[in-house]
Amino acid sequence: MKKPELLAPAKNLERLKVAIAYGADAVYLGGQQYGLRARADNFTDTELAQGTTFAHQHNAKVYVTLNAFLHDADFEGLSNYCQFLTSLGVDGVIVSDLGVLRVIRQSSTLPIHLSTQASCLNSYAAYLWKEMGVKRLIVGRELSIAEAGAIREQSGIDVEMFAHGAMCMAYSGNCTISNFTAGRDSNRGGCIQSCRLPYQLQSNDRQPDNLVTFMSSRDLWGIYQIGEFFKHQICSLKIEGRMKSSFYVALTCKVYRKLIDAYAAGTLNANLLNQAATELQSVPHRDYFSGSLETPAGQDSVFGQLSGINTGTHQYLGMIMEAMPDEIILQLVEPLAVGEEIEIVPFQGEAIRWKVQQLYSVTGDRLEFMRKDSIVRIPKPEELTRVVPSIAKLNVVRVRQNTQEPNAIARAE
Repeated sequence: MKKPELLAPAKNLERLKVAIAYGADAVYLGGQQYGLRARADNFTDTELAQGTTFAHQHNAKVYVTLNAFLHDADFEGLSNYCQFLTSLGVDGVIVSDLGVLRVIRQSSTLPIHLSTQASCLNSYAAYLWKEMGVKRLIVGRELSIAEAGAIREQSGIDVEMFAHGAMCMAYSGNCTISNFTAGRDSNRGGCIQSCRLPYQLQSNDRQPDNLVTFMSSRDLWGIYQIGEFFKHQICSLKIEGRMKSSFYVALTCKVYRKLIDAYAAGTLNANLLNQAATELQSVPHRDYFSGSLETPAGQDSVFGQLSGINTGTHQYLGMIMEAMPDEIILQLVEPLAVGEEIEIVPFQGEAIRWKVQQLYSVTGDRLEFMRKDSIVRIPKPEELTRVVPSIAKLNVVRVRQNTQEPNAIARAE
């Protein structure tokens, strides 16, 4: 039984390393131009070289996004950039624009993956893209797994699907709201997510309604459809989130890695699914649903909460820079005080809970509190000696945001 590839987002070099450490088979990322995430850190040429080398050393692949819809002036330098990506050994490029596809074919031997932005929704289009040199289709999110599988079977081309993350209410993401509200072209990397904002609905004959959110989608999760992805031979399960934190990348990769491996081994059961659901509740998200993976998304797919994104059951505290026998060195993204209980999330296995009893600065000064964006040394208590091998560099660390354990979710939709 062939496992589908687990494909994770990489906003920067740190996210790339975290994704691979937590189980991703491949990462997708953007360079400084030609992609749809202009506000991400994105990779310089030097970082692209470093990231590709790291990925290949760990048996992972790298796909570069060239998926913006370009104007004529945007094509300058694209041929040279494709040649540069070829020299790095990049494993594929993600493309939406026919003109970009043509330049790639003329200037390089890069494998081409068709972006979901191109809205491939049927086998007739799939045949055409295949004839034009596309090696993989990232089908539109409007398709079910069964429909995507039928396209794969009829056209003989690999099919990739989004399995987790934020959803766009526009058709395959082809939206221009940001063009008009902020003067930024959504389809050239400038989306500011105007659809997530609250609006008033008004007609000429009545007062404006209260503020509502009616264009914001709930978040996708495909944990209950793992078997269907296998059944229909979907080649790659994609996690959305190139703007998300290392915490998000680590937890989603770990969850889907565990589920994919369990299904392949014949050990996936309700208990594992409940554990996966609980873990995914720990990261910031909008209410989860299954999108169109089984049946077309309907009115219940709208995320109507004015309060915004659910902050999750845990907060991202930081990342371990070094793990030694008697202490860890932690880079904080939030403040930390003596007496707080933290949870280290290893690459495999359960989270390691740990009450901080002492804090030290990097120069050895004892502290009671350390502010965010600092580096702190935390001595390990003796009882944690047995789990030292589970604590490693790049492990993310979190703190619980509330005292209640999240309820087990048998099949929440």
